[in-house]
Formats: sequence, structure tokens, C-alpha cells
Amino acid sequence: MTWTQAAFGRITLGLTALGFVILLALGVGLVWLVQETRSYANAVVATQQIRVSNAEVMASLQDAVTGQRGYLLTREPAYLAPYRSAQAQLPQELERLAAQVAADGGLIEAQPQLRAAVETKLAELEQGIALVEAGDIQAAIALVRGGRGKLLMDQVRAQIDGVEQRTSARQQQRSASLERSGQLLLSGALLGLLVIALVSFGTLRAARSYTRDLEAAQAALQHANAGLEQRVATRTGSLMAANEEIQRFAYIVSHDLRAPLVNVMGFTQELETAIVAVRGLMERAEAEAPALVTQEVRDAVGEDIPEAIGFIRSSTNRMDRLIGAILALSREGRRRLTAEPVAVQALLEGLSNSLHHQLDAAGAELRLQAPFPTLRTDRLALEQILGNLLDNAVKYLDPARPGRILVRARREAGLHAVDVVDNGRGIAQRDHSRVFELFRRSGPQDKPGEGIGLAHVRALARRMGGDIRLASRLGEGSVFTLLLPDVLPAPDTDTANTLEDQPA
Repeated sequence: MTWTQAAFGRITLGLTALGFVILLALGVGLVWLVQETRSYANAVVATQQIRVSNAEVMASLQDAVTGQRGYLLTREPAYLAPYRSAQAQLPQELERLAAQVAADGGLIEAQPQLRAAVETKLAELEQGIALVEAGDIQAAIALVRGGRGKLLMDQVRAQIDGVEQRTSARQQQRSASLERSGQLLLSGALLGLLVIALVSFGTLRAARSYTRDLEAAQAALQHANAGLEQRVATRTGSLMAANEEIQRFAYIVSHDLRAPLVNVMGFTQELETAIVAVRGLMERAEAEAPALVTQEVRDAVGEDIPEAIGFIRSSTNRMDRLIGAILALSREGRRRLTAEPVAVQALLEGLSNSLHHQLDAAGAELRLQAPFPTLRTDRLALEQILGNLLDNAVKYLDPARPGRILVRARREAGLHAVDVVDNGRGIAQRDHSRVFELFRRSGPQDKPGEGIGLAHVRALARRMGGDIRLASRLGEGSVFTLLLPDVLPAPDTDTANTLEDQPA
């Protein structure tokens, strides 16, 4: 099949739109799952509250029984204090339990039965106290031995056990529902990823076929119009337009990626807030009814969920930094370099002053070995290059020995060479070329950074008509050499360097 630009554009746009729709659906599914998770977390809190209230009712009723038995045995009024306290607290606790069950969607009809069982038990306890106060000790003892009190207490326990079982059943249903939702979203995500993979494969095949056709057409055109300056100019203009389009595309894509990323970061914050509330409830339950809090719950609330949130936050922060780096590279690639006289020594002295605090903290020394040239080049670009090299030299010093950084200048092959020499960690031989690649780093990843600094430095150096190279030994130090011409290249050369070297 011979591709036309219009056909390729329509197919590419269609496949891209399909991929975008799938990604949007996955994002909506993720938001939905987050909402389901929040609802489940609220249900877990409600379940724990009901269990705590059940324990409070039983504890108060047992306090009442204990106080009444103590009074029957000793006839000391002091033993009635816990009985009277429990008698006053139980109505409030029963009201609170009923409200919690209603809010959780439980069986409201069972609450009057529980209240009636508790009131009957309290009446039986009050009857025994009344007999003692009337002096009829034997009747009070006979009342206790009759077994009615135990029967009433068993009824209360049965009612509370029923509340507990129904609450657990509701929680199990919610857990199963959340698991089904997660499985459904996972299946949808896998299907979406499969479709995206197929779309990507189809796009690549179309692009490859279109590229072959385009290359063939260009070869035929070059063959037919060899030596014609106008054709060369036309091709250069097309390349410039394509490069600008790539830069705009990188900017737009990076900018639009921030919106879903901000949503994920916001929902992560909400999950952190929710887990604080759950942790507080768990601590209260441990204090008041330790048996209700299992080790599995402790691990989930104390370790598993916070660890998962931490991983999410770490990943979103890294993605945010990468998007910011792509946007910065895109903006810098569109900036036109402007030639002006730049005294390299004055520029280095300013950078040295800005690094004074870091040098003192590291116990390091930065020495400028004059003389340095004055170049007619872009000041901001040169400052970015030297600033990055000096910052890396300070950042990667070896703490096992005093840091020494030297900057010197010399002539080499008709260019000015500026060496940044340090006695830091050094870079392994196999990584000498890799450190200049975008998002690639060398050695232990114990320092902040996204792996774009040296890639940006090399792109800038080549745009300025020069280059940069590295000589280093692991454990001994590094020498970065910046090569620049006396004068910034003319705009047409500058544009050509941009098209060749600037990352898209």
C-alpha cells in the first residue's frame, strides 16, 4: 500500500484518539475505584464503632451485675456505685448503638429487643437490691440462685451477638463487592492495555510503512533535483517545521499529563487523611476492647496501607518531576540563542559565590585557575552549562577525602576548552557515554536528580557550536571538558544544530 500524507494523518489521528479514549476510561475507572475504596473504608470505621458500642454495653451491664453481687454479699453501699453508674450509662450506650446500626444499614427492629432484654436484666438486679434493703437477705439469695438472672444475661448476650454477626455479614458483603470491583477494573485495565498495545503496534507499522514511502519519495526527489539549491532550502524548511511540531507536541503532551497526575496526588492525600481517622479508632478500640483488634488489622492500618500510599506518592512525585523536566527542555529548545560578550571568569566567580554554602557544608574547595577567555556567545546557555557541571562536581564529591574542584581554560584545536576537574566518586568507563543520555544516570542513586542535566548540557553545547566530553576513573575523580568557539555560530547553523541535537 502506498501511503499519502492525508491517509497517514487520518489513520494516526484515529489510532491516537482510540488510545486516548482508552486511557480516559482507565482514569475514570481509577477514580471510581478510589471512591469505592473510600466507601469501604467508611464502612470499616462504622463496623468498628458498632463493635466498640457492643463491647461498651456488655461491659456496663457486667459492671452492674458485679456491683449488685458485691452488695448482696457484703451489704456495703459502696458496691452499688458501679451498679448506679452502669444504670445511668446504659440508656445512652443503647441509643448510640441503635443510631450506629441504623447509619450502617443494619436491622433496626432488633434494637428494641436488645433494649427490652437489658431493661429486664436491670429490673431483676434492682429487685435483688430492694430485697436486701428490706432486710430479706434469704429471698435475695434465692432470687440469684433461681437462675433467672443468668437466663436474662444470656438473652442480652444473644442479642448483642446477633448485632455483631449481622454487622460482620454486612462487612463481608462489602469486602466481596470491593474485590469484585477491583477484579472488574483490573480486567478492564488489562483489556485496555492490550488494545493500546495493538494500537501502538498498528501505529508503528503505519509509521514504518509511511516512512519507507516517504524515504523513497525523498530519494527520488533528491535524485531528480540533485545540486538544486532551492530544493535543499525547501527540505531544510520542512525539517524546521517538523522539529517545531515535535517540540509543540512534547509540550502539549507533558502539560496535559499533569491533570490526571494532580488528581491521583489529591486522592492520595485523602487516603492519608482517612487512614489517620481509622488509626485513631483502632487505638481507641485497643484501649477499650483489645480483643476486637486483630493483628491483621494492626498490620493493615499501621504498615500495609501507609506503605502503599507512600509508594503511590513517591511514584507521582517522580512523574511530576519528569513532566517538569520535559516541559523545561521543550521551552529551552524553542529559545533562540543570542550572542553577546561574556567574560568567563566573572561568570565563574558568580557561580562560585552561589555554591559557597554547599562547598562549606561538604568541606570542599573550588579554585579558578586564570586566565579565562571572553567569548561572544549566549550568556544564559553558558551559565546553565557551567552551573550544572559545578553543581554535579560538588554533589558527587567523595566524603572519604577533602573535596577539591579546579576550573581552568586552554585552547584546543581552534576552540576554547574549559575543564572542570574534581576528585569525587568518578564514573565507570562503561557509563561515560550513558551519562549524557536523557533520563540516564550512573552509580548509586543516592542523590536527587532526574538524569536530564548532562543531556541538556550536551544539547546546549552543540547548539553553541561546541561539544562536551568526559574523562573519569571510578573512585578517583572526573574531568568534564567544555569546547566552545570564540563566536556563537550564525542563526542558520544554530538552527541546524537545534534540529540535530535538541531532544524531542
